Amino acid sequence: MNSTMRSSPPPGLGSAAIGSEEETLVLDALRRGELFRYYGNDPAHPPPFAATLEAEAAALFGTRHALAVTSGTAALEVVLAAAGVGPGSEVIVPAWSWISCFTAVVRCGARPVLAEIDASLCLDPSEIARLTTPRTRAILVVHYQGAAADLDPILAAARTRGLLVIEDCAEAPGATYRGRRAGAIGDAGIYSFQHNKPMTAGEGGLIVTSNPFIYERAVRLHDLGQYRNHHAQLLPAREPAFAGGQYRMSELTAAVALAQLRKLDRIRDHCRTLKALIAPRLARLPQIQLRPLADPNGDYGFELYFYARGSEAAAAFRQKLTERGVCCQQRTGTYPQYRREYVINGRAAHRALSPFRRLFPWPARGYRVEDFPRTEALTTRFVALPLGWRYTSNDADHIAASVEAVHAELYG
Repeated sequence: MNSTMRSSPPPGLGSAAIGSEEETLVLDALRRGELFRYYGNDPAHPPPFAATLEAEAAALFGTRHALAVTSGTAALEVVLAAAGVGPGSEVIVPAWSWISCFTAVVRCGARPVLAEIDASLCLDPSEIARLTTPRTRAILVVHYQGAAADLDPILAAARTRGLLVIEDCAEAPGATYRGRRAGAIGDAGIYSFQHNKPMTAGEGGLIVTSNPFIYERAVRLHDLGQYRNHHAQLLPAREPAFAGGQYRMSELTAAVALAQLRKLDRIRDHCRTLKALIAPRLARLPQIQLRPLADPNGDYGFELYFYARGSEAAAAFRQKLTERGVCCQQRTGTYPQYRREYVINGRAAHRALSPFRRLFPWPARGYRVEDFPRTEALTTRFVALPLGWRYTSNDADHIAASVEAVHAELYG
């Protein structure tokens, strides 16, 4: 296929960059024959990859601790439970976010409270005052598609109300906010190594935090309540053991994830270069508006968004750009939470576990389409332009020229 004719999303960001580095580490793991992270052939020397991944991630993102787990969803479930979210708790979640942001809260027995987004496609900080109740425990901030949410007012609102801030960086692992790495600014952050993410091992997740309470509880939660020597060396146990789950990352996954972590900034810099070739040209077009960002300099750059005048204009842009070979599909299936089937049904795996069972009639206020006019308006008007590791400057020129041509066709 011609490099300037892409009608579907490009290969995943991290997966497109897989090469000899991943091969070398995976073969090393296989030749060692030690695929379980906590012990192998020599009890005195545990396998290295998961532990090295955690150490390098903590150093890169700027936190005291990092913990490798099986997926980004697992990371959300573990960190929320570690932060004390449970039955009776409420967690503020942006209405426009990935499915796991909602389900992770429900699986803790807590209730997700949906918040409107702003034009950055991230949580609107002004929603916090309106939605906070005596039951609110935390705010789950989603840094959407490469760009950080506006954390300063979110953190200020959280501190005033005694709330924890958990950063979901699954789609923005290389992003920064005011010079600091996304994920290391709130009380804890999570990352994903799923296929569509900027760094991938096919699947996998990572928790980062400088909070010793959250870290110790996360360690116990991810390893059946245990607290093994590797973690005890980083932080002496302070809390009695409790029942946990099993979310340990394997050495094989960690080997791939480690190689990808080391490429994260290289992929980011390439995407930023591509975006810098496109964005100024689109900014000159009067009938569209680029997605405003809280910190434009910190954007990872792997997906460029612009707003059309309305939903019909956005649909016309998508159709005509697709006809010109420009991909307009989002990489991830993000969808308004209130339009998802499990929200419409108000169900958990067991009726007694549902945090919605006392809210009647259902759907209750706060979970209906009409409760989110801004989110509805914003998410029907945008056009997404994915970029990637295999895109070239020719691709960038073709994308910009195509948007210019369609703009001229629609508006003269």
